[in-house]
Amino acid sequence: MAPHQQRTSTGGCPMMTSTAGAPWPNNQDTKTAGSRGPVLLEDYQLIEKLAHQNRERIPERTVHAKGWGAFGRLKITGDISKFTCAKCLQKGKETPLLARFSTVAGEAGGADLERDLRGFSLKMYTEEGNWDMVGNNTPVFFVRDPSKFPDFIHALKRHPVTHQRSPTALWDFWSLSPEAMHQITILMSDRGLPASLVNMNGYGSHTYSLWNDKGERFWVKFHFKTQQGIKNLTNAEAEQITGRSRDTCGEDLYNRIERGDCPKWSFQIQVMTMAQAEECPFDPFDLTKVWPHKDYPMIEVGEIKLTRNPESYFSDVEQAAFSPNNVVPGIGYSPDRMLQARLFAYADTHRYRLGTHYEQLPVNKPRCPVFHYHRDGPMNVEGGLQSGNPNAYYEPNSFGGAAEKRSAEEPPVPVSGEAKRHDHRESYDDFEQVRELYSKTLSQEERGRLHNNLAGSLVGVPKEIVERAFALLHRIHPDYESGCRKELEGLLSAGEYAPNGMPVTLETPHTVNPAKLQKPTIAEAAAESSTSTSSASSGSSGSHHQEKASSKKKGVLAWCGHNSATAGAPEPSR
Repeated sequence: MAPHQQRTSTGGCPMMTSTAGAPWPNNQDTKTAGSRGPVLLEDYQLIEKLAHQNRERIPERTVHAKGWGAFGRLKITGDISKFTCAKCLQKGKETPLLARFSTVAGEAGGADLERDLRGFSLKMYTEEGNWDMVGNNTPVFFVRDPSKFPDFIHALKRHPVTHQRSPTALWDFWSLSPEAMHQITILMSDRGLPASLVNMNGYGSHTYSLWNDKGERFWVKFHFKTQQGIKNLTNAEAEQITGRSRDTCGEDLYNRIERGDCPKWSFQIQVMTMAQAEECPFDPFDLTKVWPHKDYPMIEVGEIKLTRNPESYFSDVEQAAFSPNNVVPGIGYSPDRMLQARLFAYADTHRYRLGTHYEQLPVNKPRCPVFHYHRDGPMNVEGGLQSGNPNAYYEPNSFGGAAEKRSAEEPPVPVSGEAKRHDHRESYDDFEQVRELYSKTLSQEERGRLHNNLAGSLVGVPKEIVERAFALLHRIHPDYESGCRKELEGLLSAGEYAPNGMPVTLETPHTVNPAKLQKPTIAEAAAESSTSTSSASSGSSGSHHQEKASSKKKGVLAWCGHNSATAGAPEPSR
């Protein structure tokens, strides 16, 4: 029997201890100097308890902050060995996994049922290391160039002054980013508000690659199709449910697994050869595009099944760190710009949020042996050298330390062209695929709900931004613009709040008047102070200095593109 199991309290329960293992004598009363006196600094139990409480929270994720998770397995039932040598993707193979679902825009305490994307991430604990599939419930995204991702997230998050979400900021960014229209259309359609986590699909979204034993590479898209059926909510239905509970999605997932109603998804892939990629009429690595199923048919691979709830939400879900750079032999990356940036960004955010040792946390730790030459410091919480031999603390060495495996090297990817900042909007058609979705995939009833949902998100947005958005909708299809315009006119004429799937009301401030926030610089403040002093003695001289400071202030506002008399949106600077 382990020592800690032998230590019991008088009531037969496990004995409470300090974190150093000493018995904890009293968890009810603080040590004081007399019954009414001050607290003593020597009450280490109190200090330890408060110190731990102060550190019980870690920074929440910048996006995907609110999440839910479960454990399960990936089972391969199809033969795709001609595409990949990855052991975890061979027919008959079963691999344990962790799944995490999330909302994207909301904070950790946000409502489950907002109109928003949902994160869909998987961590497969394979015999060759961890394979992380970090995706969403939609096959595309709002931007294709990673330099625009921080700007998009800033527009999506709260206004720095009002601390409210701003549809004006969002639509200002979207209306200046035509590549966003594909994702916007999906978001504002029925699928923008899933009824639950198990009634939605998952997608790798990015283009990845597979490679086989012959060194042949294939481009691939990963799909996870729900076996529970697609089910969505209207804005009104979601608002009614949220009025009763903000946590319905997590509750539903947990209860399903507890009662044995384990959710499943079919695992499918689309494959494109290197030669097909060269002839593809669009950029196959563009995250705002899908691959047409008629040209690149779905291939059945297997299924994932979730069977076990977390034992500790913090340890198993909050500390889970998914990184698209975690791949295994037989699976690789692609030239997708967004994917390339995420290879750095995800690992870096984990180092900030969880600490440099994040891959040694139990939920992130590989289930296979790990050998490397990293030394000491906070990234090595387990201590010691993991090279396989204590004398082998450098490489190469003569002491049998861990050695590289050249056969795990990916086949080369041919590249060509100039190294420069290529315009990501040049020669791109941002409307054809959206037009196909709008006019041929969505039914008339679905288009009607799309018009209403999108129009609801435009209420309160300045007219010039609205018209810019409508111009993009018209380029997709005239009916798209006219339908949204009609719905918006109806909402504006009613002048009443209507459920809109977003955390905003008619009273939510979208912007602020910068003139009211303008603060003088240190130099201006000193000049004004000097002016006040001299004006008390010389009168006219002071008024001259005040005029000068005032005109300087107006000059700053004019340079920013603002008029102190209005608080409207500035003209686009693009």
